[in-house]
Formats: sequence, C-alpha cells, structure tokens
Amino acid sequence: MLELAKKADSNVSPAQQQNAGTTSIWRNRSFMLVFSSYSLSLLGNTFHSIALNLWVLQSTGSAKLMSAVLITHLVISMLFGSFAGTIADRTDRRTLMWATDIVRFILVAAIAVLIYLPNVPFIYVVILTGLVAFAGVFRTPAFQASLIEIVGKEQLSKAVGAISISDNIIRISGFALGGIAVAAFGGAFAIAIDAATFLLSGILLLSAGKFPYKAVKDEAKPQTSFKEDLTAGFRFVWHDPFAKAVIILLPLVMFFFLSTFMLIQVMAVQVWQAKPFVFGLMEACIPLGYVLGSILIMKLDARLKRRGNWIIGSMILMGPLFIVISLLPSATAALPVILLVGFLFSFSTTIIFIGLRVAIDPSMQGRVFGLIGALTSVAPPVGLAAFSTLSDIYGPAVIIAISGAAMLIMGLFAYIRMKSIREFN
Repeated sequence: MLELAKKADSNVSPAQQQNAGTTSIWRNRSFMLVFSSYSLSLLGNTFHSIALNLWVLQSTGSAKLMSAVLITHLVISMLFGSFAGTIADRTDRRTLMWATDIVRFILVAAIAVLIYLPNVPFIYVVILTGLVAFAGVFRTPAFQASLIEIVGKEQLSKAVGAISISDNIIRISGFALGGIAVAAFGGAFAIAIDAATFLLSGILLLSAGKFPYKAVKDEAKPQTSFKEDLTAGFRFVWHDPFAKAVIILLPLVMFFFLSTFMLIQVMAVQVWQAKPFVFGLMEACIPLGYVLGSILIMKLDARLKRRGNWIIGSMILMGPLFIVISLLPSATAALPVILLVGFLFSFSTTIIFIGLRVAIDPSMQGRVFGLIGALTSVAPPVGLAAFSTLSDIYGPAVIIAISGAAMLIMGLFAYIRMKSIREFN
C-alpha cells in the first residue's frame, strides 16, 4: 500500500508537489470550478429525485410507480458501479464528467417535455430516468478519483472536508427546493430547472481546463483491454488490505447508521410523540453534526494524527450512543446525543475517503470508488427494509439498541482485525 502511494507521488513533478502543498484549495482555480460543478450536479440529483417522485405521486397517486423509479436507480447503481469505475480509470476523468453532465442535461430536459405533454406513457419517463441514472454512475467515480489530480496530496483533507460540507448542505436544500418548486410551478418546470443545473455543471468543468496535478501516464506500459482492467480492479481490492477493509467496513457503517436513524425518526413519532418543531430540530442534528465534524477535520488537517484510530474510534462510540438514544424518555433529551452521532459519523466516513485517495494509486481509484458506490447504494435500502420490518414486530427502541450493540461489536472487530485501517496515518 505504501509502495503504491510512493508510486503515485513519483508520477507528479517536484514543482507540482510543492504547489500542491502551498496553494490553498480556495485559490486553486481548477478546484473551485470542479467544486462548483460538483455542487450543482449534486443539487440537480437531489432536485431531480424529489421533483420526479412528487410529480409521480401527484399525477398518478401510485406509490408502486414511484417505487419503480427508485428501484431503477438502485439496480443501475448496483450493476454498473464497477463498470463505470473502470471507464473512469481508462479515460480522461474531466472529459467523462462534463460529457455525462451534458448527456444528463439532454435526458432530463426530455423528461421535462414528456411530463409537460398530456397522456405520455409512464414507461418513457422510467426509461429516461434509468438513462439519467446510468450517466450519473459514470460521473461519481470519475469525480472521486480525480480529486487528487486537482488539489494534490497535501490538500486532500481540506478538499474532502469541503466536499462533505457541501454534500450535506445541498442534499438538504435540494430536497426542500425540489418540493417547493413542484408545489409552486409544477413538475415539468421543476425538472427543467434540474436540467439547467446539469448544463451549468458541464460548462464549469469545461472551463476548469486540465487538472494541474494529473499523474503522468507511463507510455511504456502495455495497453490492456477493458476486461483486463475490470478484472484487475477486483483483484486489487481483494489483495490490497486497506481497500479490502474499506469495501467491507463502509457499506456496513452506512447500513447500520442510516437504518438506525430512520428508526430514531419512527421512535420520535410513535414513542416520544415529538412536536413538529422538535422533530425538525432532530432532522437537522445529523447533518449539522456532520458539517461540524468536517470543518474540524479541515482545520486540523495534517495535525490530525493516527487517523485510523479516529475512523474506528468514532464507529465504536456510535454504538453506545445509539443504545443511549433508545433509552431516553423524550426527543428533546435525544437532540444533543443525535448531534454527537452526526459528528462522529463525519469522522468515520470523511477520513476514510481521504485515506482511499492517499493510500491507493490514482490509476486504480476509479475502480475502487465505483465498487464502493455500488455497495453503498445497496446497503441503505436493504437496511431500511429489514429494520422497518423488525421495528413493526419488536418496536423501534429494541432494534435501535440491538443496532447500537452490533455497531459496537463491528467497531471492535475492525480495531482488532483491520490493521491496515487502524494504522492509517
């Protein structure tokens, strides 16, 4: 793993490494344009999701049709994550990103037209939505793997922290703005706005120019086929201790965390009978805690030592906190604990994404992030289905406590057995 990191550094000139260490991300023109593009693209994703779902419910009243749209996204992300990651490692990542944004602009604009027209078969909307999801699958690993090419190794912590903050703010605001737009102007107009965000995102990427710290390709290296590169990606994950540990650990964290938070919402309504204002505060605690954690990671940067212990330690601590939440008498009492859980969740995920970029050769990062994207897209829906079923039988408090205990055991297991993460610095 260390040899791969050294190899990645050797592909960057000394002048580039020096600039990477001294140039602030906020003065890095390429980063600012790509960061703005990512934010707009993410806004488009969240806006599109809520706008389309609300339109389906309002126009058809069918939860099954809405589920068809959601399942289409899930299946495509699961099936094509590794495929897209391999493409991201074989092509110019900036080109792949702006091309997928332009494709999504065209597809989403077509969806807006179909929704505006009367009596259009719903299957056409589902097909176009599937194509939008397919294009989006390619953009994600290309963006994740290109970050080290944009900011250099020394600025990764700050860049990942900034992206994490933007991610949380935009996901919340995107859902809210999407709902408002559908209510005020209708589904067609809201989805047309969504199309515009993809167009602007693509234009920003085109304006970014070539990434300043892009690794130099080895011209002497023999050309390999797509199948060989795809197989090499799976082989790398299987044999690299750090990548293998993350592939196992991160989907499990997503599985338990998101499923448990859903049950906390159920408990707030069924058990605590929280008032709407308190419920709204509870909903804000997780993203607020995550943002605070990301800001701290950005501020500490290189001063944050033994980062592997921070990753695993935050996972271990979240388990007992979930158990505490299950025992609390009211939603108001749970608010500071939920805020702390969001803070710890930031450390357990943000630092992992930093570690992946530091420890893994940039030429393999697209495939690794593609596989992670596929697995993490499946884990939350499976967890939500399982936990909601168990909650109906045993009550939310019991399942939250069991989930907390499972997360504690998982964290302790990771500390004992996953040496590559524990020793990451």
